[in-house]
Amino acid sequence: MILDYKYLSDDITPEYLKGLKSSDRTKLCAELREKIISTVSSNGGHLASNLGTVELTVALLSVFDYTKDKIVFDVGHQAYSYKLLTGRFSRFSTLRQKGGISGFPRRSESPYDAFDTGHSSTSVSAAVGMARARDLSGDDNYVVAVIGDGAMTGGLAYEALNDLGHSGNKMTVILNDNEMSIDKNVGGMSRYLKNLRISSGYISAKRNTENFIVKNLPVIGKPIVRMIMAIKNFFRFLVNKQVPSMFEDLGFLYYGPIDGHDTEALIKALDAVKDLRKPVLLHVCTKKGKGYSFAEQNPSDYHGVGPFDREKGVAKNNKLTYTSAFSGAVTDLASKNKKIVAISAAMAQGTGLDRFAHKFPDRFFDCGIAEEHAVTMAAGMAVSGYIPVVAIYSSFLQRAYDSIIHDVAFMNNHVVFAVDRAGFVGNDGHTHNGLYDITYLNSVPSMTLLSPRDYTDLRNCLNYAVNKCEGPCAVRYPRGSSVFEDKDTLYTDLSDLPKPHMSKDEGDDFAIISCGTIASECDAAVDHLSAKGIKGKHISLTLVSPLPTAEIMKACGNARKIYTVEEGVVSGGMGEAICGLISASDPSYNVKVFAVEDPMIRAGSVKQQLEDARLDSKSIAERIASDV
Repeated sequence: MILDYKYLSDDITPEYLKGLKSSDRTKLCAELREKIISTVSSNGGHLASNLGTVELTVALLSVFDYTKDKIVFDVGHQAYSYKLLTGRFSRFSTLRQKGGISGFPRRSESPYDAFDTGHSSTSVSAAVGMARARDLSGDDNYVVAVIGDGAMTGGLAYEALNDLGHSGNKMTVILNDNEMSIDKNVGGMSRYLKNLRISSGYISAKRNTENFIVKNLPVIGKPIVRMIMAIKNFFRFLVNKQVPSMFEDLGFLYYGPIDGHDTEALIKALDAVKDLRKPVLLHVCTKKGKGYSFAEQNPSDYHGVGPFDREKGVAKNNKLTYTSAFSGAVTDLASKNKKIVAISAAMAQGTGLDRFAHKFPDRFFDCGIAEEHAVTMAAGMAVSGYIPVVAIYSSFLQRAYDSIIHDVAFMNNHVVFAVDRAGFVGNDGHTHNGLYDITYLNSVPSMTLLSPRDYTDLRNCLNYAVNKCEGPCAVRYPRGSSVFEDKDTLYTDLSDLPKPHMSKDEGDDFAIISCGTIASECDAAVDHLSAKGIKGKHISLTLVSPLPTAEIMKACGNARKIYTVEEGVVSGGMGEAICGLISASDPSYNVKVFAVEDPMIRAGSVKQQLEDARLDSKSIAERIASDV
């Protein structure tokens, strides 16, 4: 363990990095790994991906000037080294903590973070925009996009590559190839890159020959090059069954593969390609988890971790969570119904579908990081008589909104969406909080939206969604464990949707209407107010859309002051819907909406985020007490 850092400090400059000797860079990489491991083991965070890009980041900042050049990291969970080398060493201990630095690049945090990231496959598009803006302004800075092979399964990456290759803007794309996204990479691109890793040594010589011919034979040079390439590709295919690189066909100058842990080789390669006046793709091979044996052996387990003992590694947590409750429920349901299939977007382990995949491998489909494709594919399976269960995190499902409406809802396809990580998620911050799903699913035609409050509710909702719904149905649930007792019972009668549940009934001074797991905060708020002599009730909804308006009003009884509480944004949420429906039905009701007014709430524990949003029990009680 390093206690005295010789190279790392807040005073690192581009000139300092460019002036380091090879041996110094090796020691700097060791310090970066030590700082990352010690901080993540204390705070939690993304470990394996960051350990894999240490040498690459040092090489990038030894060639490019971070004070003016633009380096865009895809997803951003591999940018810890970049943060440490761009003035945030002394603050790194606050990583992913309330008021601390983010686990992802944030422009509000540092002028050296080129673009806010958090979701996959966006880097090349953003970088192309920066390169075009640079050219329009007549500037001369460099633009680099760093994208992983996992992110290359996302369609947005190909749209950007196609555009960039066609336009010919000067820009460098670094393909960080570690054969992993979060789970093991799947699909044709994974196989393609594997072939490129062992067949691309010819590229450098080819490019030198092309440049020599064109320069010395200006009139006939280009036709000669085309003829030579055609002959070469013919014999290359005849002898080795190899075809030209896809990236070359798209208009890129392709170089690689290069050892992503050889800093000096990376620096030479970056120096060689940075001034080429065309789009360049540099293929770099790295090892996820490099330098920490536990993470090297099990990179998926060390993708995103909580605090752990670095000497023992991450301990297995067998505590029941909403994700594991969903996992068990969907697997049990599939045992009874062979038409149930499960779909993941590169998150089988994160969504709990790894259990389903193990038991029913022929009925499990991992589409890679391609949420839009996953949803439309599910629609195709639904029209063919199957019941797809699509498990995607709330903030990632946003990317498939058009597919949900156009390909699922308009045809009333029976697709079940398991919306994991709904509500606040904690230390990953605002890019990962699931605060919009109620709003965006509320507006989808024919959508049934369910928000269970505990594990029993979750199993009941999934059972209903699979076996009773005839159109699209979404079940939203949070990260983490339930605070409610688990009764482990299932509906025996699926003829009706889940009814509003009277969770607390102390009187008629007010009524709280909540949905989902925030019910626990509302129960506590009723108790706080009751102790002060303000007697009210709490009605917990599982069915969010369509709203059971008549049953809600009946449950409210004589209470005319109604407060809706939800872990989602105000606009378009459950509260606004209730307000409109109840006010239209009976103007004597006074409805106020308690929801997230500032969706930019940053990293912190879920408890802290609820407090910041004034949705914790104490804040709810105070807000009601000041109004009744």
